[in-house]
Amino acid sequence: MEEEYDAIVLGTGLKECILSGMLSVSGKKVLHIDRNKYYGGDSASITPLEDLFSKYNSPPPDESYGRGRDWNVDLIPKFLMANGQLVKLLIHTGVTRYLEFKSVEGSYVYKGGKIAKVPADEREALGSDLMGLFEKRRFKNFLVFVQEYKEDDPKTWKGFDARVEPMSGLYEKFGLDSNTQDFTGHALALHRDDEYLKRPAMDTITRIKLYSDSLARYGKSPYLYPMYGLGELPQGFARLSAIYGGTYMLDKPVDEIVVDDAGRVVGVKSGNEVARCKQVYCDPSYVPNRVKKVGQVIRVICLLDHPVPNTKDALSTQIIIPQGQVNRKSDIYVSVVSYTHQVAAKGWFVAMVSALVETPDPENEIRPGLALLGSIKQKFVTISDYYEPCDNGTSNQIFISTSYDATTHFETTCLDISKIPTENFNSV
Repeated sequence: MEEEYDAIVLGTGLKECILSGMLSVSGKKVLHIDRNKYYGGDSASITPLEDLFSKYNSPPPDESYGRGRDWNVDLIPKFLMANGQLVKLLIHTGVTRYLEFKSVEGSYVYKGGKIAKVPADEREALGSDLMGLFEKRRFKNFLVFVQEYKEDDPKTWKGFDARVEPMSGLYEKFGLDSNTQDFTGHALALHRDDEYLKRPAMDTITRIKLYSDSLARYGKSPYLYPMYGLGELPQGFARLSAIYGGTYMLDKPVDEIVVDDAGRVVGVKSGNEVARCKQVYCDPSYVPNRVKKVGQVIRVICLLDHPVPNTKDALSTQIIIPQGQVNRKSDIYVSVVSYTHQVAAKGWFVAMVSALVETPDPENEIRPGLALLGSIKQKFVTISDYYEPCDNGTSNQIFISTSYDATTHFETTCLDISKIPTENFNSV
């Protein structure tokens, strides 16, 4: 360990493993350390099932759950957008050779206590249960406008400059009602709250196009999920780093990040050893004095022996509950995967309901999501603090990721990684 490295990465969560792989591919000498004995950190997959029950201090599962080794339960499940940044990164770096993906069967949105399929094109809009006849036609015209809109071609703007005019103005232009705005902004564009309404519409247009392009790749939904769970993703990037010379150390304590008199990082100390480096990349748990708590996230893992009601027996699905539908400031997310993804025993499903905490009673906040699942055989509740770095790390060369948010997709994860300064290695 007592060598000099270009970069030291602390923690093997997905974000850190992506950064480690990218750094190694770009020719950097990388040391990757995790205090745990396993890959994944907070985003690890738990197997066998007995370990999940033990983690939450529950009595061991009975024989109805099948073989424990058939389960791989993600602590923070997230779907990949089929045409999104993470999939492009996986393809670009060749990590796909280590992984196999399966499409998610359904994408739904919550309205008035019920769920309906998210319409992503003109044909689906006209057949949607979410809108009345006249609203369907207005929404169809809106989607045509979005698909034809080109930022560099004023002829497609039709009098609306999305670079400067707010998204609320675009909704007003097409006369879309509040319910349509809800599922468009939250289930198509994947905004987490309604602040986007005040921002230039170009961002939302781009997001809707990404959803539509991703849907076009597989047809049922825009989302993918790795076979055997998300634990395969960080390990895939770890293999990539190792191929390009990266060094990994699991079960290695991290006692101190060493800085010089100017406060700039010079190494990482573990016991009596010090590994020297120019940069450190890490998750918030390794630098509690350099991050700030900005909220909490509640996550409830639910084990089901049936598909989610009203999803046409889909074996996997995402459901988004827009904030406005349940009088919240942010959305509630529901993800469901099953034995078809090799994450559960035959006939079983793993659901996750998650949300940002807004009240002193977090479990009550996510009841609308739990109510959609039908009978729940077992549930496990976690409330985690959500941290952000106090600065961007350029002055001290300590680059810190944010905690994982409540979303059930990886787009915000990719956004977080893109915010970490990467001028020191090749763009991917």
